[in-house]
Amino acid sequence: MWLRSVYLKTLRDYRVAILGWGIGMGLVVISPMASVGTLLTTPQARQQLVSLAASFAWNADVVAVDTIGGYATYKIGIFIFLIAVWPLLAGSRMLRGEEDRGSLDVLLSLPRRRVRVALEKVAAMWTALLSMGLLIGLLAFAGGQKFGGDFGLGGGLLFGVNLALLCAVVGGLALLISQFTSEGGPAAGWTAALLLPFIVLDMVHRVIPHTEWISRLSPVYYYNLSKPLVPSYGANVGAMIFLGALALVLSGAAVWLFSRRDVGDTVPLPRWLRLPEHRSSRALPVGDWSLRSVYTRSLGMTVRPAVWWTLGIAGFAAWMVVVVQQTEARLSTLFATSPTAASLIRNLGGGDANLNASFLSAIFVLLPLLLMAFAVTQVNHWAADEQDGRLDLVLTTPQSRLWVLLGRFAALGTATVAIGVVTLLASAVAAAATGLKLDLGNLAGATLGMIPLGLLVAAIGYLASGWLRTAADTGLLSFLLVIWFFISFIGPELKLPDATLRLSAFYYYGTPLVHGLELGPMLGVVAVSALALALGTLRFVRKDIAT
Repeated sequence: MWLRSVYLKTLRDYRVAILGWGIGMGLVVISPMASVGTLLTTPQARQQLVSLAASFAWNADVVAVDTIGGYATYKIGIFIFLIAVWPLLAGSRMLRGEEDRGSLDVLLSLPRRRVRVALEKVAAMWTALLSMGLLIGLLAFAGGQKFGGDFGLGGGLLFGVNLALLCAVVGGLALLISQFTSEGGPAAGWTAALLLPFIVLDMVHRVIPHTEWISRLSPVYYYNLSKPLVPSYGANVGAMIFLGALALVLSGAAVWLFSRRDVGDTVPLPRWLRLPEHRSSRALPVGDWSLRSVYTRSLGMTVRPAVWWTLGIAGFAAWMVVVVQQTEARLSTLFATSPTAASLIRNLGGGDANLNASFLSAIFVLLPLLLMAFAVTQVNHWAADEQDGRLDLVLTTPQSRLWVLLGRFAALGTATVAIGVVTLLASAVAAAATGLKLDLGNLAGATLGMIPLGLLVAAIGYLASGWLRTAADTGLLSFLLVIWFFISFIGPELKLPDATLRLSAFYYYGTPLVHGLELGPMLGVVAVSALALALGTLRFVRKDIAT
């Protein structure tokens, strides 16, 4: 049945992602509901929660945070946008990925019009996103019923649909950008480079007064206009219609452009609008520096996406330093006048209330997650090169399999270290410029300590690629990140045992901005990475290519 149409076949390919992302993000929504009861034991505690939430308004609008649905909406804040990673990757590879593999040529040789093929693929992505949204909404409703929420089934489902609409915008944007790039990777990178500014633009009006007009430039702003889990606030139908229309326009424009270009070609743009891609000026660049070894060639391929990821991660870190400086005075006043504020700040995700670093530490935990996402994209390239036959050409040269794999991994490691170093410099410069006092040693630990986590994900991905195809390998790593995120950031609220918390890589990162980087756990992460890489290398050396 699943092979009767392009739509059903594409939807079948998304089945694991639907269950993984839908259930995983649904559990992320439920978890704050389990802990909010402990924060609302007295009227004074309720008022302190509302006051403290106002100091963290950059994260989300402070609306009915003393209710189950309002607190869950506020607490998950920007973390819910992790789900946008999936449509970003799916949209950028929906057509361009098949063109790279050559499978689209075979598909279009059948008696099916090009527009129909593209529309069926888009419809499958939208169906997958709607299915994820419905799973998230059902789980949110179930959590609300269990922990005393005042929203109904309709509120839970509208929450999921609203999230699905935003993800459809991201997927449509990635699909549109892929019409101007020769590969899916640059399209995904450009979409990610736009998504982070969209999130920051939405924050602006909550941090800087009278700047709402700036936030309206971001689709995230229209997502946040709806709060279906808060019955007194409800859903903004106009904003949801706008997101749906925007997704329709972006996807429609992508399909229209696809129908009018050659397969494998790109849509031409004016020179000043062309997206930068790695193209050699010579047909056979035999003297190019990047062809001196597998490592230098891999590094040359990694430089461009690494630059964009560096700008995004380092820019986000610097922006968060600025946000912390602006809220420092209000937090200090609140901590000085309230004996219960310290416990509340810990429940909201912070650390020691007497340190500037405690607030920033709650935000910096996103940095290793972003770096690990970069590692996932690079593992995807490695698995795709093997699956699509590009490694066959490399291995026809006098290069051993061992050095081919290690050269690729070394290039990824070089890019990972560079991202960590630049993030450290950007954070230090932002702290000095704003006058925010931070321990530079702890700041270095927080930014450089995320490097081993990125290498761990890369090593696991290289190991899994020995048995899994590209899509399954990337899906496994993405799901692993969601599970780790859930265990580390939601597990303590659910009072999970310490043995369970240790299953997450984020557990070993700790809170280096507050307590410094613990060398022992980091060495353990490095050891596990080395073991995974060694096993992956052994598998690659002994197996048949692309099997």
